[in-house]
Amino acid sequence: MRRVALSPPVAVVLAGAVSGCEAAPGDNETAFKPDYRGIETRLLDGDLVNFHVTMGGARDGTDVDRYAECAAAQYALIRGYGFARHVRTNISEEGGIWRGDAVYTISSALPRGLKTIDAEVVAADCAENGIPMV
Repeated sequence: MRRVALSPPVAVVLAGAVSGCEAAPGDNETAFKPDYRGIETRLLDGDLVNFHVTMGGARDGTDVDRYAECAAAQYALIRGYGFARHVRTNISEEGGIWRGDAVYTISSALPRGLKTIDAEVVAADCAENGIPMV
């Protein structure tokens, strides 16, 4: 990439031209209004747990994934564990209703892997952000 130095007056004019193209805050943005519709929890085997979450108003699959993560964090705490590790999440959307089918392992010690969560930290963040848990 080649860099070109601009004199200050040209830089100011260009900055003004670019900023004039930006949408004003709130023009095309829809307020996030999640409708958390429930969590079903199933113990699959020992420390392997399945969470089915349903919600409306999700912006995308990330919101559904976060809802399932909150459920997993609280479930781990209820069972006396401090950690969880994400195994997989399948997300679908139909008619504005989002569904997540997530599997986590729960453990008392930090599990191996990249997608681990500290249940206390995540549950506190979920509570602070108004995301329901188990």
